[in-house]
Amino acid sequence: MSLSEFLQMRGEELISFRRDLHAHPELSSQETRTTAAIVRRLQVAGLEPKVLNCGTGLVCDVGTGDGPVLALRADIDALAMDDESHASYRSLSEGVAHACGHDVHTAIVLGAGLFFAQNPPAGRVRLIFEPAEETVPGGAVDVIDEGHLDDVGVIFGLHCDPKKQVGTIGLRTGPVSSASDLVRITLDGPGGHTARPEATVDLIAVTSELALRLPQVLTERVERADKGPIRLVWGSFLSGDAPNVIPAKAVLTGTLRTPDRVVWEALRRLLTESVELILGEAGVQWDLAYRHGVPPVDNHVEPTALWADAIADELGQSAVVPTEQSWGGDSFAWYTDRVPGCYGRLGVHDGSGETLDLHASTFDVDERAIEVGVRAMVAATRHWFAAQR
Repeated sequence: MSLSEFLQMRGEELISFRRDLHAHPELSSQETRTTAAIVRRLQVAGLEPKVLNCGTGLVCDVGTGDGPVLALRADIDALAMDDESHASYRSLSEGVAHACGHDVHTAIVLGAGLFFAQNPPAGRVRLIFEPAEETVPGGAVDVIDEGHLDDVGVIFGLHCDPKKQVGTIGLRTGPVSSASDLVRITLDGPGGHTARPEATVDLIAVTSELALRLPQVLTERVERADKGPIRLVWGSFLSGDAPNVIPAKAVLTGTLRTPDRVVWEALRRLLTESVELILGEAGVQWDLAYRHGVPPVDNHVEPTALWADAIADELGQSAVVPTEQSWGGDSFAWYTDRVPGCYGRLGVHDGSGETLDLHASTFDVDERAIEVGVRAMVAATRHWFAAQR
């Protein structure tokens, strides 16, 4: 069966599968329904999926062969946010939404796997459905720790890109995402009455100054070291309960990102020094909880070039478009740290109306992108195995 015949037969099924996931999103490490749905469909195709030891996510091999394995990766978790779209398949789970396209990624890798179940590849293909990608350090660590990357020779993945038109895939060699770390700063002061701020430490004012100054101070320190750019952005500021009480505790949390791996490895030290500089005489105690997230995804030269040729052959030369390095982080980086690989940006915009960013509350995709993604995955697989002969 040709790929076109397969997609004509199974295309609507893949769209329905994606819509079912979209209506029933699950948070990181809670993807039990999603995992079960993928397992059932692969088993119906005669395959033998293996659920990860952490209880969610799975891997499944298709085809045979003693040579290196080719891996295709999808992430399966959703975000902790409301779905405010008007689609008939909008989220039925309050406070959880597939606003990053992981449901699309899952449908694409599932589609490629179902095609190869009917049309055995020229080697062994490993389907990776990764859980908990939205957490730090991401479910890729579980996949790797279980040894599912040990015999892999190359890995390919796609991520939805609402800035690109459906029918296109953005590729670039080198870093395609950024490192992303989590920062939590806790400040403790004596507290007091708002009528007498001079008798205590105004913790709200001190924390506000820290929140405003720290990104700039850190940027200046990085620049003085002739390093690349950084981006420190706060996501929450929690302090106080009563309008007439100066609180004794405040907590700032945010993300710290850089597209430069060398900078990433030095950021914790530079951030600590910057906090010390700002809070040195403020009269508060403070604690910095710093959690390394993921490094930048680094696309390797050979698989990126091979995939560009494969996509051009399958979809036409105009389907391959350049893409910029994103400030977003992705656990796909752990895979490309270990084996050659390429992470592509899948165009999902229909060419009309507003371009919604990832994580937008009304995010959705042009579902024709699912067929494009399956074609791209199958083409990469065929070209890579042909190159191994």
